[in-house]
Amino acid sequence: MPASHLLSLLIWLPIVGAIAVLVFGRQAQTARWLALAFAAATFACSLPLWTGYDTSGPVMQFVENLPWIGALHANYALGADGISVALIVLTTFAHLLVVIGSWGQIKDRVPLYMAALLGMEGVLVGVFAATDALLFYVFFEAMLIPMFIMIGVWGGPRRIYATLKFFIYTFFGSIFMLIALIYLHLKTGEFSLAAFANAPLSSKEQAWLFFAFVAGFAIKVPMWPVHTWLPDAHVEAPAGGSIILAAIMLKVGGYGFIRFSLPITPDASLEYAWVMIAASLIAIVYIGHVALVQPDLKKLIAYSSVAHMAFVTLGTFIALALVRDAGNAAGARLGIQGAMVQMISHGFVSGALFACIGIMYERMHTRMIKDYGGIGHVMPWFGAFWVLFAMANCGLPGTSGFVGEFMVIMASFQDQPMIAFVAAYTLIIGAGYSLWLVKRIIYGPVANDHVAAMQPLDMREWIVLAAFALGVLAVGVYPKFLTDLMEPAVQQIVSQLGQAKV
Repeated sequence: MPASHLLSLLIWLPIVGAIAVLVFGRQAQTARWLALAFAAATFACSLPLWTGYDTSGPVMQFVENLPWIGALHANYALGADGISVALIVLTTFAHLLVVIGSWGQIKDRVPLYMAALLGMEGVLVGVFAATDALLFYVFFEAMLIPMFIMIGVWGGPRRIYATLKFFIYTFFGSIFMLIALIYLHLKTGEFSLAAFANAPLSSKEQAWLFFAFVAGFAIKVPMWPVHTWLPDAHVEAPAGGSIILAAIMLKVGGYGFIRFSLPITPDASLEYAWVMIAASLIAIVYIGHVALVQPDLKKLIAYSSVAHMAFVTLGTFIALALVRDAGNAAGARLGIQGAMVQMISHGFVSGALFACIGIMYERMHTRMIKDYGGIGHVMPWFGAFWVLFAMANCGLPGTSGFVGEFMVIMASFQDQPMIAFVAAYTLIIGAGYSLWLVKRIIYGPVANDHVAAMQPLDMREWIVLAAFALGVLAVGVYPKFLTDLMEPAVQQIVSQLGQAKV
């Protein structure tokens, strides 16, 4: 496949795989092997994005541009910079691990589950690769369908409630984003993101567009106070659905702010940056305390996700304040880089924690923390993995969880030390709920006969947890390979932020 069509391959290969699984995977085992083959092939094809990406400039690479809807001047336009490349590779990596991890966990309607998983992979790659706003919106909405199916079919007892809440929240926000895209199309005559970024917009126009984008992307992150759909979705979703939701889908919100809000509405983004920063700090402190008192494993990690994803929006809007108010381009780059590293790190850490919960649930069929205790005695290697991921979740140096949060805190300190002080509170509250959870489920005496009967990790589970651990340690020990990849794109974003439209 020529490099010029690589992004199309990564979008449509898993979608074709989903169709193949439904058509030829009548038997559960056949469906699993077909899904594994397509997921592995997609991940392998995504690696040339990383190895072939030229970091000498910020321009979009692997570009495709074909006429799509002529009457609307909408194109099938794809491209990737360092930010897109990192998120696309994370997407293909996570989906491969979910296929492996779901091998024995999903026993009913296996072909439909694997098809939904592969379809989700294709549309998520499309979200991160689209450079046409209408195409982006199509992929942005399409990703709701596979997740709707996964939660609604394989979810827990309250799956219908969780599915409807998930759909209503996310679709409601998307309506406002669509209105903003239509307005920008009428203003520019096309749907190109580059044309949107160059569109002359008054302060009032930017303000309305900014809040329309916030409605669409803040729910996806999700930011406080529109976060309440996430814990319900996580609790009811199957383990694989929770991994994809936490590791990939939440990143779409942060990516949207960087791709849409900052370049298209820079002046309004600066004017209302304090709103986004305040909401991020509330999430870090308040949602951290909410996580601390959760009796359900999945709910605890779900609320933890909200708190840690707040660093993405904090770093993004602190960067805007730094470059426009203080002329501190270096500090702004640090904020954006920190936000992006935090997105990748959260994908590894939260994905790993939900994978661990899935392994425990498969053996015990309960998510209540009180039902566990002393797992480290009967599953020592599982205990070691859990401790590593918990340490990453509370920002231990040497793990990926430390790098992104530290960069955002350092950038915040250059703008307002008090903001950095409040953000750094995550090191206390994060350690509180993460380490207390470790104490209750891993250490201490074996809680009951059910825990004593838990079987050690099998090879499939070993592969999944070891792969996540490798990602956590690689980014934590040597983040330069990731920051170098994204640096040209980050520099271009910062240079755009320094230019006012009005």
